[in-house]
Amino acid sequence: MKAVILAGGRGTRISEETVARPKPLVEIGDMPILWHILKIYSHHGINDFVICLGYKGAMIKQFFLEYAYQTSDLSVDLAENAVDFHSRRAEPWKVTLVDTGLDTATGGRLKRIRPYVADDEAFLMTYGDGLADVDVTASLAHHRAMGLLATMTVVRPPARFGSAAISGGRVERFIEKPQAEEGLINGGFFVMSPKALDYVADDATSWEFGSLPRIAAAGQLAAFQHDGFWQPMDTLREKDYLQGLFDRGEAPWMVWRGTGDDRA
Repeated sequence: MKAVILAGGRGTRISEETVARPKPLVEIGDMPILWHILKIYSHHGINDFVICLGYKGAMIKQFFLEYAYQTSDLSVDLAENAVDFHSRRAEPWKVTLVDTGLDTATGGRLKRIRPYVADDEAFLMTYGDGLADVDVTASLAHHRAMGLLATMTVVRPPARFGSAAISGGRVERFIEKPQAEEGLINGGFFVMSPKALDYVADDATSWEFGSLPRIAAAGQLAAFQHDGFWQPMDTLREKDYLQGLFDRGEAPWMVWRGTGDDRA
């Protein structure tokens, strides 16, 4: 099964960082937040990724092209133009990097990668700027049990987000500007059938405001509630908060820790 990562936005709200690099390459610890996201999925046995590129996408390509060199001990024989790897610590990942346009909306980016997931029963999707200790395996099981086109992980929000009204395990509608304690919001982790992309019209379609309300109105959007850690990285303050958790050894999204894989 594949996981699709939306990594093409400009990240203007954290421009202190994104003037020089795409937001998914902003580091928490000594690794990009994108790496942390892939590690979350890999912990649940998902190692096949499709990454939707846009703003400064070449830098994300370069990161993966150089990954083995940067994470391994090696000897370089300049005379023979040869490299010998000694201690390989590369991940078991297959990463497909797709240019989905500089200004394409989120739904449009998903539409553009449809050929890469068209033959799959379902695929996972998230954004390249949010961390959580979400149980990906349980969300997939819930998606299959519900039998709907898409499953959205919902979380308790900060007050500034809109919320989702849920009944019988289905998202019925979206509510704007709720009080934080009264609603659940889109947590950004999805499971979906490729047929859910029928609800994306074109490059200008927003997944959040164009496609999801239509899928919900059709009774085809399930809700998987996550009550654990969830944190987007939209601003420098939120980046510093995540970095602080990492520095104190209190990073709850690092679910792979203690399983014999303690990198980063």
